[in-house]
Amino acid sequence: MHVLPSRLVDALHRFNAAHPWDHNAHFHPWLLRQVPRRVRTALDVGCGSGDLVRVLARHAEAVVGVDADAAILDRARELTDPALPVTYTLASAPYDLPPGPYDVITCVAVLHHLPFAETLGRLRKELAPGGTLVVVGCARDARPVDHARGLVSLPLNVLTGWLKNHRRPAVRRPVSMTAPTRAAGMTYDEVGREARRLLPGARFRRRLFWRYTLVWRAPGPR
Repeated sequence: MHVLPSRLVDALHRFNAAHPWDHNAHFHPWLLRQVPRRVRTALDVGCGSGDLVRVLARHAEAVVGVDADAAILDRARELTDPALPVTYTLASAPYDLPPGPYDVITCVAVLHHLPFAETLGRLRKELAPGGTLVVVGCARDARPVDHARGLVSLPLNVLTGWLKNHRRPAVRRPVSMTAPTRAAGMTYDEVGREARRLLPGARFRRRLFWRYTLVWRAPGPR
């Protein structure tokens, strides 16, 4: 395991705080490439300020955004054009999710806040036959390859934040980054192993910026 000098860590934290950027939104273009161009229904679990919900609304007849934080849902409603086919629902995943079926279910940087197996089981249940589940998640480094990927992400994170903030400190953090966060408990290996057990055929990949991706397509109608 590589340990950075504390002075360097503090300097990186200060720079990143002054140049924030949404790591989750970075994956939205990739996410859209995993789902059909047009779908009937979509569900975004842990939707926060609704950034992904609004993106999905350009490709779906109806989108439901769910979050357990009433304040962030209020901001999502303020930021969303009333003409979009979007409904925001206050609910706690996995047990209180609005029932499907949904053609697409997304879950971005949320799964580590929830009971892993129960949540994936519920999302699998609410997916329509032939539907697609797409997860962008956070996990804990445990192997040298994970630490190496994290070290590569450090300078890229600094450079990306600098460029996205037009080479100057940000006036305020993006609304999407104001929701409470929690450190991941499961390792990448644990996430991949459990995901493949619960969702046979799932595609799991480790990614830069301390993320992994998971894509699973439900069996089609018989």
